[in-house]
Amino acid sequence: MQPGRSMPTHVDARSGNGPHGVDTVWPKPPRGERAPSSTMVTPLARGLSILSVFGPEHAWLGNLEIAHATGIPAPTVLRLLRSLVALGYLHHDKASRKYSLAAASLALGYAAVSDPDLQRVAGIEMRKFAEATDTCVLLGTRDRSDILILDVQIGSRVVLNLQLQPGMRMHIAYSLMGWSLLAVLPESERSYLLSELERRPDDNWPTIGRRMHEKIAQVRELGFGMLHGEWEEELACVAAPLVLPDRPPLVLGCVGRTARLAQARIERELGPRLVAIAQTLRNRVPRRG
Repeated sequence: MQPGRSMPTHVDARSGNGPHGVDTVWPKPPRGERAPSSTMVTPLARGLSILSVFGPEHAWLGNLEIAHATGIPAPTVLRLLRSLVALGYLHHDKASRKYSLAAASLALGYAAVSDPDLQRVAGIEMRKFAEATDTCVLLGTRDRSDILILDVQIGSRVVLNLQLQPGMRMHIAYSLMGWSLLAVLPESERSYLLSELERRPDDNWPTIGRRMHEKIAQVRELGFGMLHGEWEEELACVAAPLVLPDRPPLVLGCVGRTARLAQARIERELGPRLVAIAQTLRNRVPRRG
């Protein structure tokens, strides 16, 4: 990790519990229990669910593993796998009888997250903020129920060892960046996500859900949300949504030591400065052609 520099974009690290995120779980919760929707095209949704279970840690998967991860019956999974192979989205290895993502899937993923104009302008502003405040600054976007980190800038005097890197994920319901993004999602999208989260078995959900709604309200009132030693005593966090006219909603996050970031300073200085960066990016990031 090199202070003050953008981290390499090929890293596949995932965060652990804490204000900077919660690792996604393998196997993923079954998706077959979702309530039917008049707007949901089931075969398409199932095909996308299959593609979503692949990742750096699960590059090759068999039919039963995919069925277990998605909650889709194995015979249906097999039929969908054959279609995805025929269309070029998956590769099938006959010797191992396993599947991996193929070029068409990788091209889709790259097209979705590749935004050189945004990352160039955001990287400059994030680096200046990180240096001026001795913090780590992150840029993220939503990927299903996760926040996918696109860029990380670290102040040169920062000594935190959080392993924050592009490619890591934070659960949208268990992170401040996730809560901040939820505050600006379209109502239908947010309601769908929250209904999915409420169906998942989690004894801590009543407490987490209350805190999430408090932070959503805070973001709508102040333009940013903040946590000060609540999940990890030595860490302070602030996050602000970034809404650009021709892109999906994004979120900026900042992490530093509570010893250097008093709560009053966050509310008076860091939060408004992060909101100002979001406004700067709205003004400076070119529209997509």
